[in-house]
Amino acid sequence: MSPHSIIAPMAGGPEIFEYVSTAAPVPGPGQLLIKVAAAGVNFIETYQRSGVYAVKYPFIPGSECSGTVEAVGAGVTDFAPGDRVATAEGTATYAQYTLLEAQKALPVPDGVPLDMAGALPLQGMTAHYLINSSYNVQPGDTVLTYAGAGGVGLLLIQLLKLRGATVITTTSTKDKAALASAAGADHVVGYAEVPARVQEITGGRGVEVVYDGIGKDTFEYSLNALKKRGTLVLFGGASGQVPPFDLQRLNAHGSLTVTRPKLADFLLDAQERRWRSGELFELVAQGKLQVRIGASFPLAEAGAAHAALESRSTTGKVILVP
Repeated sequence: MSPHSIIAPMAGGPEIFEYVSTAAPVPGPGQLLIKVAAAGVNFIETYQRSGVYAVKYPFIPGSECSGTVEAVGAGVTDFAPGDRVATAEGTATYAQYTLLEAQKALPVPDGVPLDMAGALPLQGMTAHYLINSSYNVQPGDTVLTYAGAGGVGLLLIQLLKLRGATVITTTSTKDKAALASAAGADHVVGYAEVPARVQEITGGRGVEVVYDGIGKDTFEYSLNALKKRGTLVLFGGASGQVPPFDLQRLNAHGSLTVTRPKLADFLLDAQERRWRSGELFELVAQGKLQVRIGASFPLAEAGAAHAALESRSTTGKVILVP
């Protein structure tokens, strides 16, 4: 039987997806053939499907997955058939089989279930670079994050608490607030409450760092939440992009730092990838980091998965299972 993939034949809504038979991929030099166990669903794929981001149609979405190595291409020495791997840097992962550059494969230890391994790489390594590299969080720091019940948010809270930080986060509903609290957040507040509550919680001092993946709607809150010489890490724009900004305001607010990173720049080589993923997988295997799979859909129902994600009703991670 031929393997199947999800294809967007043209730009459109979630209903545009087709579940079709495709030719079996063959690994070239330096590549792995992966039998996909779980594919992560991410917002960028909704933008690609809808035409907001330009892609060449017909298009098989997906960059994140876990699975088992089925075959290796010429020159591959680090992996062999049967190895369990994951990635955040693949292509066409909405499929039963996908090809992956071996240098972008992340070994998955035996103590980590493959569905969790498929749900972790993109959001987990994002959280990892945020707290280790964009701003190196220290024990005793007070940190503001947003969307505490989201995929990045839940992982970020847990990693921050393991680091010894005090965590303030936001959610939009009581159910989401309960999830953020269960993950370890010290203070869960509504978005509009941020300026006043941060001042109250910190005694008017402000926080050492803000991790802001919302963008336009929260940028001013973030600036005003920082202490002198604080750092704003703007890592996304879920509400839209921040308008042009006068750098002199950083001076007026107390010698602040603003940085706008992206994950790809913190995965520069196999060593860095394995450092970040290895620490995360080890924490999962030890039971110290919980990966919440908020919704799991059969591969053939990718359209329903996109509709759920776009409704903003999901928590944690959405995955597809071939």
